[in-house]
Amino acid sequence: MQSVDLAAILEQTLIVALKLSAPALLTALAVGLLVSLVQAVTQINEATLAFVPKVLAISVALVVAGSFMTSTLMTFSRHLFDQMILVGAT
Repeated sequence: MQSVDLAAILEQTLIVALKLSAPALLTALAVGLLVSLVQAVTQINEATLAFVPKVLAISVALVVAGSFMTSTLMTFSRHLFDQMILVGAT
C-alpha cells in the first residue's frame, strides 16, 4: 500500500467521522444556544435545565438522520473492504 493510498483513506475516514457526528453536534449546539438565550431572558440560571431538551433533540436528530448515517457508514465500509481486496491481490 502506498503512502498516498493511506493518506487518502485517512482523509476519507475523517470526512466520514465529520458527517456522522454533524447531526448530533449541530443539534446540541442549536438547542444549547436556544436554551441559553431563554435562560438569559428569563434570568433562570439552572445548569441542569439544558440537559433534557438537548437529550430529546439529539435523540430526534439521530432518528431523523439515522438512515443517512447508516448509508454513509455502509458506503465507506464497502470502499475500505474493496481497498483491502485490491491490496491483497497485489
